[in-house]
Amino acid sequence: MVPQHSLLNDFSSGLVLYMPYPTTSLIGFVYAISDNFFDAVDKGSIKLKKSPSFEFYEKGILIGDDNTHIEEGVVIFAIGFNGVDKLERVFESQTFRHYITDPPRVPLYRESIHPRIPQLAVVGFSDGLSSLYTSEMRCRWVAALLEGAVKLPSVKEMQKDVVRWDEYMKQSSGEFHSRSFFGGIEIWYNDLLCKDMGMNPTRKKRTDGTYL
Repeated sequence: MVPQHSLLNDFSSGLVLYMPYPTTSLIGFVYAISDNFFDAVDKGSIKLKKSPSFEFYEKGILIGDDNTHIEEGVVIFAIGFNGVDKLERVFESQTFRHYITDPPRVPLYRESIHPRIPQLAVVGFSDGLSSLYTSEMRCRWVAALLEGAVKLPSVKEMQKDVVRWDEYMKQSSGEFHSRSFFGGIEIWYNDLLCKDMGMNPTRKKRTDGTYL
């Protein structure tokens, strides 16, 4: 349970938002999974076990490294999903599959379209601190693009922009920069979408008359 990386890496990659107990992030969002997770660990009702492999047997689970047998009638096999793999399988063309899975991240301009596949819009693949809000703004951007209100730059310019995003995430997130999370620059991202759509981003005025 003790991380080997810094809080900055956790925050920049979005992992700090998935702590197993109520926690308030730096901007005030609260994510609660279990009110007494660590208490349950201390009492032994939740047991943590790290192993490189495991397998099922007739009565439960067999932990590979020390041959531990855990007898349980119900096992929840929660492995998550591979979003990159799901995007790749959209295409029959191996060329397009290579485009969409180009490492280290799925290279999406404005986190929405691939520079070489502008006919495909991807909404919700990238995460911010508020996925509902960013997805809504991204949908509005895609709608404006389809209506012709947003003009795309050249493929070369879009690819340069994707590289700049990757470089930022590499510096801020370290080993986790392959995650499509941009919480640290979400306001800036929102401003980009607004400017693309010809909208003036709303800001509150400071006491000195300048805008936040």
